[in-house]
Amino acid sequence: MLWNFNSNTPIYIQIIEQIKLSIAVGEYKAGDKLLSVRELASEAEVNPNTMQKALSELERDGLLYTQRTSGRFITSDTLKIAALRKQLANEQVENFISKMKLLGYSSEEAAEMLKDH
Repeated sequence: MLWNFNSNTPIYIQIIEQIKLSIAVGEYKAGDKLLSVRELASEAEVNPNTMQKALSELERDGLLYTQRTSGRFITSDTLKIAALRKQLANEQVENFISKMKLLGYSSEEAAEMLKDH
């Protein structure tokens, strides 16, 4: 995975967002095994505690699960993954509409622009 961080948001939040996106787009598939915390932290060039915090949050959300002695895995619940994908898409639409409103467009005008593309 290619990690890309900015200074505007805590790193662990950015890790969560990037892993969620990777799950939603199928880079990580249902049931896939993740690298260890240390391996992921090394790959992302972050502190292992930061990676652990992000993974624990994803586990609380039900997107990851741990099998003792085997490691962490992406959920096998395809409905949860589909819901995540829809949630991320809705966030993008809301962001688009908000920015269009800042430019002076109504929601209807913004939707019309999308139809034209």
